[in-house]
Amino acid sequence: MNGSIDRKDPRYPALLPGHNLRFPENASAAPARIVVCTSPAQVKQALQDTISQGLRPTVRSGGHCYENFAVNNPGGMLLDLSLLDSEASDPAPPYRVSPGAVLGDIYQSLYKRNGVTLPGGTCYTVGAGGHISGGGYGVLSRLFGLSSDWLSAIDILTVDSLGRVTERHIDGKHDADLFRACRGAGTAGFGVITAFYFEQLPQAPSEVIQTFIRFPWETMSEDKFVSLLMSYGDYWATRGRDPDTWGLFTILDIGARRPEGHLGMYLQFCQPDGAAKDLSVLQEFLARFDKFQPSSRTRGLDKSSAAGRAAHPLNVDFERISWLTAATSDRSGGRGERAKYKSAYMKRNFVPAEAQTIYRFYSGNSITARSSVIAVDSYGGAVNRPGLADETAIAQRSSIMKLQWQCYWHNPAQDAQHLRELDAFYTALYSGAHVDAGHQGTPWGDAYEGCYMNYPDIDMLRYSFWPELYYGQNGLYPFLQQVKHTYDPNNIFHHAMSIRPL
Repeated sequence: MNGSIDRKDPRYPALLPGHNLRFPENASAAPARIVVCTSPAQVKQALQDTISQGLRPTVRSGGHCYENFAVNNPGGMLLDLSLLDSEASDPAPPYRVSPGAVLGDIYQSLYKRNGVTLPGGTCYTVGAGGHISGGGYGVLSRLFGLSSDWLSAIDILTVDSLGRVTERHIDGKHDADLFRACRGAGTAGFGVITAFYFEQLPQAPSEVIQTFIRFPWETMSEDKFVSLLMSYGDYWATRGRDPDTWGLFTILDIGARRPEGHLGMYLQFCQPDGAAKDLSVLQEFLARFDKFQPSSRTRGLDKSSAAGRAAHPLNVDFERISWLTAATSDRSGGRGERAKYKSAYMKRNFVPAEAQTIYRFYSGNSITARSSVIAVDSYGGAVNRPGLADETAIAQRSSIMKLQWQCYWHNPAQDAQHLRELDAFYTALYSGAHVDAGHQGTPWGDAYEGCYMNYPDIDMLRYSFWPELYYGQNGLYPFLQQVKHTYDPNNIFHHAMSIRPL
C-alpha cells in the first residue's frame, strides 16, 4: 500500500498525533498504520485495501478534531489526507477545494485567482475536510453564511453492503440526501470526501477594519462584569439582527482573573458592500462600552496614515487592512498541547445567573480557570436566512451568539482535574431556572440551540438526547440516520459521536 507507515517506521510517532496531544490515550488505542494519501485514486485504493483486510478506517485532514475520532482506531488504518491539498485549483467556477487544504491557503488562492473567498474560520491551519463538511463558520459568516451553505457538489467515497468502495459525485440532483447530510454533518461518518465544489462564492471585501479592546479585570466587580456581558449580548439580540450590521464580527474572550489581566474583544468590520468607509455601525457598537472604560491596543496599525488616525472617542485605534491580510492572520489555538473544548448556541442575551456563574468561575483559583477561556462569538445574520436548515445539515439557524470553551495544558497528570472542573463549570452554567427542567446541565430550551458538532464534546453522551443537542429537534437526526443506513449500511465509518445506525 503506497504511503503506508506502520509502527516500525521512524515517521510513525511524529505523524500519529493531531493538534490535541491527549490523543491517543495509549499505544493500544492507536492505528496499526497511517496511510498518507496524495490523490483521490490513492484514497480509494487505500480505503478498499482497508475494507478488504477487515480493518476499520478512520480519516483525518487537518488534525484539529477536538475529540479522539481519528487516532482512536486500535489496529486499524488512519487515512491521512493532509497532502490531498490542492486549494481552489480551478481558475473558474466551479471552484474545487481538496480536504487536506488548509484554510489560510484556500483564502489566498481564492482571493488571488478570483477575488472571492470562503466564509470560513479564523484558524489558518484547519483542514478543509472537517471544517466545511461540519458546517464551517468564521468572521464573514454573519455577512455571507456558513462555508457549507455555498457548497454545490462533493466527491465522496462510500462503501456498500458488500464492502465495495463506490465513487460518487453528489449534488442537489444526484444522491441529494447524502449531499445534504455532508453539508453540516459530514464528520458524522458517511464516507470519505475527496473534493468540495463551489459554483459561486462571495466576493471578498475590499478592505476591513479591525481593532482589539481590553477590559481590565482589576476594574471588574461582579455587577460590572454582569453589565458588560449583558451589554455585549444585548447588541446581538437587538441591533445586531439588522442587515446593515452583518459585516460586524466580534469575539469576546473571557479568561482567568489575574493581576494586570483583562477581558479581550476582537472586532472586524466592513460594510455589506465590502467597503470600510462608513464606520458608523462600528462606532455605534463601541459606544455601548464607554462606561466600562476599556483600554486599547492596536494590531500593527500604521498611525501615519489618515486611516490609521481614524479612532473612536474612546481612543480605540482602528486598523484598516486588506481582507487577505486579515484572513491570513492566524488566531489558532495552540498546537502541541493537551486540550478540551465545549460549545453552546444562544438565541437570546445572557441572563444574570449565567454571567454570575462565569464571573465566579474565572475569579476563582482552580487550575482550569487559569488554563481556559470562553470565546463568545457574534453569530446570526446571513447564517439565519430562512430555508437553509432544510437544505443543509445545520439545524441551528436562530442563534445570535456562539460560545466555545477552550482549555489547554501540558501535564498529562492534570488531565482528569481539567476535564472534571471544566465539565462541572459548564454543567453549572446551564443548571437553574433559566434552563428547561428536563434538560438541566445542557444548552436546551427556548434560549439555546444546543451544541456545534465541529466542536464535539463526548461529555454530552451522558444525555440520551445528545443527538438533538447537535442536530436539533425538527427531524434532522432521523433523516441523517436514514442517510447513514443507505450509504454506510455496515457502519464502516464510526466514532464515539457518529450518526447511530437505524
